[in-house]
Amino acid sequence: MTEQSKRRRLRTIDAPFVALGPSGVAIRDRLKGLTPEDEKMLRLVGEHLGRLASRDLAVRCAQGNDHSGETWAARKQGLTAESSSRWAGSITKATHDQWALSRRCQLAHIQSLEAGVRTLMHRLSLPLGERGSKRASGGYRSQGEWFHKSRRLNTLEHRLDVARADWVNGVVHVVRGGRRLLNTRHNLQAAQLTEAEWRQRWEAMRWFLAADGESGKRFGNETIRITPDGEASIKLPAPLTHLANAKHGRYVLTCRIAFAHRGQEWRDRIEGNRAVAYRIHYDAPRGRWYLTAAWRRPVVQTFPLETARAKGLIGVDTNADHFAAYRLDAHGNPTGEPRRFSYDLSGSAGHRDAQIRHAIIRVLHWAKRVGVAAIAIEDLDFTPEKTREKHGRKKRFRQLISGIPTGRLKARLVAMAAETGLAIVAVDPAYTSMWGDQHWRKPLATPRRRMSRHDAAGIAIGRRALGHPIRRRTAPPRDDRSDRRGHRTVQADRGAQGREGTRRPVTDRARDARARTGTPQRTRATSASKTVRDARSAGQWVQDPLLLTDQERSERVEHHRTVCASS
Repeated sequence: MTEQSKRRRLRTIDAPFVALGPSGVAIRDRLKGLTPEDEKMLRLVGEHLGRLASRDLAVRCAQGNDHSGETWAARKQGLTAESSSRWAGSITKATHDQWALSRRCQLAHIQSLEAGVRTLMHRLSLPLGERGSKRASGGYRSQGEWFHKSRRLNTLEHRLDVARADWVNGVVHVVRGGRRLLNTRHNLQAAQLTEAEWRQRWEAMRWFLAADGESGKRFGNETIRITPDGEASIKLPAPLTHLANAKHGRYVLTCRIAFAHRGQEWRDRIEGNRAVAYRIHYDAPRGRWYLTAAWRRPVVQTFPLETARAKGLIGVDTNADHFAAYRLDAHGNPTGEPRRFSYDLSGSAGHRDAQIRHAIIRVLHWAKRVGVAAIAIEDLDFTPEKTREKHGRKKRFRQLISGIPTGRLKARLVAMAAETGLAIVAVDPAYTSMWGDQHWRKPLATPRRRMSRHDAAGIAIGRRALGHPIRRRTAPPRDDRSDRRGHRTVQADRGAQGREGTRRPVTDRARDARARTGTPQRTRATSASKTVRDARSAGQWVQDPLLLTDQERSERVEHHRTVCASS
C-alpha cells in the first residue's frame, strides 16, 4: 500500500448491474366530444366519491398504527352503502397507498433532519475558522455565524423530536388536493389566480374517479368499462343510479376512446379480460377531461450483463444541463467522437419533463444507430448532498444538485430503453469524474477534438460497466521500450492468455510464420541490428536488444558460470 493510499482510503466500489425493466404501463387519451350532460355527470360522481375518499382518509389517519384487516373491512363496508362494493375497494386501496406514501416521506424527512443535526453539531464543535476537507466541513467563520447556527441547531432538534414522535405514534399529515395548491390560496396575486379559479382547481384535485381493474371480468374492469371499439361507461354510485342512461345503473359517455400510443397492446389486454385500471381527471386550467389506463407488467431483466457487454456500450455522464456520452467497444476502448445532448431544466415541471424525454430519445436513437446493446449510467442519489448545513454558503451548488432529476431520469430512461430494446447498466458513481479526468482527458485530446471533464467521465462510466479498470496502462519508460520494464499500452481482453506476460523474440515468431507459410528457413544467422531495425520499423515490440544464435547464447552462459565460480 502506497503512502497516498494510507492517507486516503477509497470506499468499496459496488459492482455494475443491469436495471430491471418497467413494472407498469400507463397511457392517456383525451375525452373529446363530451356533452354538457356528460360533464355534469362526471362532476357529480367525482364530487360524491371525493367526499367519501376524504372521509375514509381521515379515518385511516386517525387509526395510525392500530390498523388491521378487520378495520379495513369495516371501513369498506361503511363506504359500500353509499357507493358500491367496487368503488369502496378502490377508495380504501387509494387511502392505504396515500398513507404508505406519507410514511415514506416522513421517514425521509427524519433522515434529512438527522443529517442536518449531525453536520451542525460537528461544525459547532470545531474552532472558528478551521478549514474543512472534502469528507467533512470545517468550522464556522465568525462568532456571529456560530451563534446563528447554534440557534438553528435547537430548531432542527425540536423538529426532529416532533417528527420522531409522529413516526412512533403513526401520525401522518396528508392534504387531499396537495399542500402546494393549498398554500397558493394565501398567495393568489403571486400565482395570478382569482379566488374562483383557485376554487375550481382545488375542487377538481379532490375529486375521485379511479377504479382498479379485475382479471376475469368483462374487459378487465367492471366499474369504468372501455370496450374495444372505444365506448366508455361508468358504474354510478348508489345515490346517483337514477341518472343512469343504460342498464344496471351505468352511464355511457358519448365520446369514443382511441389510444394512439400502445393502443393495440391495450386492446389485446381487454379482449383477454385482463385487469386494467382507469382514472378520469379534469385539467382545470385547460378545461379538458382525460382518461388514463394503466396495468402491471412482470418485472424481468431485459438482458444479462454479459449480453449487454458483448457489443460494447455507451457511457453517459449526467450533468445539470446535458448528457455527455462516449461510445466504447467490448474491450473498453473509446471509439469515435464524444457526443453531447443538451437540455434545459428551467421553467415548469412539464417543460423540464419534456426536455428530459427529448434528450433521452436522442441518446437512444444514437445508440441504435451505432449498434450497441446497452447504455451505462451512474446510479445517482444526491439525498445526503442536498442538506443546507453541508453546503450552506454554496447556494448555487445546492441548487445545481437539486435541479438534476435523478429519480424521474431513472424511471424515464429505463422505461424508454426497454421499448427500444436496449439495456441500462447502472454503475457506482464513485470517483468516475476524477479518475476519468486523470486518465482519459489528456490522452484523447487532439487539435481537432476538445475533451471535457464530463466526456472523460463518460469513458470512465463505460469502462466500469464493462468490468474494466478505469485507469489506462502506463507507457514504458523512454529509455527502455521493450517488455522488460513496465506494461505495454496495448489493450488486451481479460480472457486473452498471456496478456500480462512478455512476448517472444522476433526470430521465434518469424520462424513460426515461415513454418506456417512453407517458406524455407534461413540457415545463416540474421544480423541483430538489421532485425531490430526491421522489427521496430514494423511497429513491433522487441524483446531483447541483442539477437544471438543458440551457440553464442550457450557460450555466454558457460562463460558467466566460470566467472562466478572463480570469484
